[in-house]
Amino acid sequence: MLRAASFASILLLASSLVAHAGGDPALGKKVFNRCMACHDAATDRDKVGPHLLGVVGRTAGSAESFLGHYSEAMKSAGAAGLIWDEANLAEYLKAPKLKVPSNKMAFGGLTNDDDIANVIAYLKADPKP
Repeated sequence: MLRAASFASILLLASSLVAHAGGDPALGKKVFNRCMACHDAATDRDKVGPHLLGVVGRTAGSAESFLGHYSEAMKSAGAAGLIWDEANLAEYLKAPKLKVPSNKMAFGGLTNDDDIANVIAYLKADPKP
């Protein structure tokens, strides 16, 4: 009986980790509402910050339409090889000023790991309005 309960606990933990790692694009779209004042993820339209359409896999500081507006810190990060893969996006979304010190983004970061995973899933899913 104890083994069955332990096994069930392990399965529950494993399934929650898998769900966390993959993220939910629909929930990510809701979380992304916090970002929409400065970023657009559904089109290539820049706002205060660069558009995030196709950001996953893109070199930091390289959106053509925003080149003249990036901070020196973001340009340097891109020149040093920072690619916005899932791991780098997760670190940046959690603490932008730690991942790319002196960048211009005023947002302090997302504190909830599920929110971060969901936003990344949304960005990867080719977001639509």
